[in-house]
Amino acid sequence: MALAKAQTYMGLFSAARGIRRDNKELGDGVWRRAYDRFGRSLDRVHQVLEGIEDDDLHNALILIANHLAELQSRVRVVCVAAQWACPSDGEDIPHELYAVHRLLSKAANDLATTAQVAAMARLDGERWGYESAGLENVAMRADLVGEGITAAEAELAKH
Repeated sequence: MALAKAQTYMGLFSAARGIRRDNKELGDGVWRRAYDRFGRSLDRVHQVLEGIEDDDLHNALILIANHLAELQSRVRVVCVAAQWACPSDGEDIPHELYAVHRLLSKAANDLATTAQVAAMARLDGERWGYESAGLENVAMRADLVGEGITAAEAELAKH
């Protein structure tokens, strides 16, 4: 029992350290919100995966979801660098990096759309079988997310 309590407290302290680190690196403005928005969209993708009974469908969607999860660290790097270059603690998007913010927002929206397409693929796959799932549509949407992050990185590199 004591071990479980200690692990709970350690988990809380670890979470608090993570929040402080995020506040320091990302601020409280538009770059923090851009990073958080991407994370929420990624959570939606993983929620779609919960409870899939077809192993082939589950494994195929997991590969795509893992690829998308790897992009989150790149989003963080862009957001931290943008916060360092043009600090934001409010609602206003720094003019110099407007295009970077727009590309990050689009990538997060594309990721949310990927979650919707994955949900439709899941329904079709569970109803009609793996071959009818339309996984190529999910992969195409996931590629758009990656392209958006690459574009944001390239735009940031110009500054």
